[in-house]
Amino acid sequence: MDDHIQIIVNSENICILTGAGISAESGIPTFRGAGGMWAKYRPEELATPEAFAANPRLVWEWYQARREAVSKAAPNPGHKALAEWEGLARSFVLVTQNVDGLHRAAGSRQVLELHGNIRRNRCTACGRESTMDEITFNGQLPLCECGGLLRPAVVWFGESLPEQVLEAAFAAVRQCDLFLTVGTSAVVYPAAALPRLALDRGVPVIEVNTEETPFSAGATYSLRGPAGEVLPPLVAAYASAPHRSRQIS
Repeated sequence: MDDHIQIIVNSENICILTGAGISAESGIPTFRGAGGMWAKYRPEELATPEAFAANPRLVWEWYQARREAVSKAAPNPGHKALAEWEGLARSFVLVTQNVDGLHRAAGSRQVLELHGNIRRNRCTACGRESTMDEITFNGQLPLCECGGLLRPAVVWFGESLPEQVLEAAFAAVRQCDLFLTVGTSAVVYPAAALPRLALDRGVPVIEVNTEETPFSAGATYSLRGPAGEVLPPLVAAYASAPHRSRQIS
């Protein structure tokens, strides 16, 4: 048995950090890849509180284009493997930098969304949240029941990550005995601090990515390939380990 497989099957408390790479396998454009008329805009010009205050309709139009792309996407085998893994481990926390909601759609429950969720709205006045199925953008600026202007419930440039979510992510790292980074270069802080904290604790960190990243040299193991191809065999090995089978039965 390969060393990294041995480490995986003997782990009980697992923490995962995912990034744009796993969603790209579902056909979701990257943050900078909406295409079309949006090619002339830089994301930093649209995904800020200042941009929304200056031209909320333009920002909503951009996010509506992104929402339409998300609504057409489905979880891929990588998402599904992580959802299956959660049901096998004693403790499993999935921290994601993605806003597409595909982890939850795949069945994952312990999901910490560092950057929010593009499928949700938040009122700029009362803070109430709603789904894009309840209230969506149809050319008219969407309003909350209280009359306040709605915005996408995502973290924009210049905004802090949700404190409770971030604290929960660090708590998960402090308790885990295995950490994986999947589809992320792990260089943007504060998310990039999570695998480094795991390494500082002596916890093995396994990187899953299609290409080498700035974090690769520091990872305990780096596995090359799409998440949808790399993760299912790892989860299958975890599920079929003799001691795991006895625990499940």
